[in-house]
Amino acid sequence: MKQIKPKVPTIAITGSAGKTTTKEMIASILSTKWKIFKSEGNRNFAKSTKSHAKMIKPHHQAIVLEYGMGEGNTGKMHCSFIQPNISVITNIGSAHFGVFGNDIKLTAEKKSELIQYMKADGSLYINNDDENSKLLKTQDFKGRIYTVGINTPSDFRGINVKYSKKGMRFMVNLNGDLEDFLIPTFGYHNVVNALFAIGISHNLGFTPSEMRLGLKNYCLPSRRLMIHRLPNGLMIIDDSYSANPEATKAAIDVLVNLGKDKKRIAIIGSMLELGEFTAEGHREVGKYLADKQINKIFTYGDEAQWIRQGAMEAGFNPKNIFSFKDQDKIHRYIKRVVKPNTCILVKGSKLMEMYKTVEFIKGNYSSR
Repeated sequence: MKQIKPKVPTIAITGSAGKTTTKEMIASILSTKWKIFKSEGNRNFAKSTKSHAKMIKPHHQAIVLEYGMGEGNTGKMHCSFIQPNISVITNIGSAHFGVFGNDIKLTAEKKSELIQYMKADGSLYINNDDENSKLLKTQDFKGRIYTVGINTPSDFRGINVKYSKKGMRFMVNLNGDLEDFLIPTFGYHNVVNALFAIGISHNLGFTPSEMRLGLKNYCLPSRRLMIHRLPNGLMIIDDSYSANPEATKAAIDVLVNLGKDKKRIAIIGSMLELGEFTAEGHREVGKYLADKQINKIFTYGDEAQWIRQGAMEAGFNPKNIFSFKDQDKIHRYIKRVVKPNTCILVKGSKLMEMYKTVEFIKGNYSSR
């Protein structure tokens, strides 16, 4: 199949976490005045890109695609079908770590395929707050590199980042003017995702008003930090679509911030595809939970038992950690311990089917 090299803005997003959210934010802004083509859901395999190449029409004014790169050579394959002229690498973390030989440098090298095979003089956007992104192979890239971040000076930097009832509020300096933004989702990591969208759309000539409208209309991807408010002050944070240590820590931060005045329960299923990093990655999450004043920890799955060990090593009371291998037993125990005014995070890899726990809680507490 002949490689497509579109003349319109053609944006490819990859990274260890945040791909779909970033893609949807970018697409939502561009859609405020352009007819665009975007990949649906998280259809991000190379074979998906091959199918998308046949669906792009002359009337499309921009193309927004998610490139999954969970194994070697996929970046080259994606670009052999559709070559992007704008690329985003959201971060480099431990997702699919086992596939990449449990090596963060090798992970960064494989994600760098997007840089190698995109349009040589295109634009690349990277996360300045992510230490591992410094391992990306950018030295031979002939195009323009833009950075985003909150904690680090960047081309597009989030300033005065705050939680609000409706989502995250922050400001960005655009052409010397501080512009206010609101995204209808939570977490500092989602502000970074939004900064990618703001940076790209700004460089494509979109106004701050168009950006605000696009971000306001942005549709939150399913089971990614979806908030369910139930009677008696109960709140569920449904982040059950997927999990890796970095994304799980980010979700724990949301639990801490949204549950400030509530009891906080974390229900974490196994994080898969971590290879030799499995035990360490789960222990890391356990230690992180212990540092965040969580009231109770539930773990589900063989691998998730390492969360218990990490939490206990960090001084968490073992009486408040409950480990299960049977999801029905979790549900029975939830009925015993969940009280009014509680915030509950549900997180785990897709194969752990943690959405069933979300549905159980909603079904049992919605009418109370």
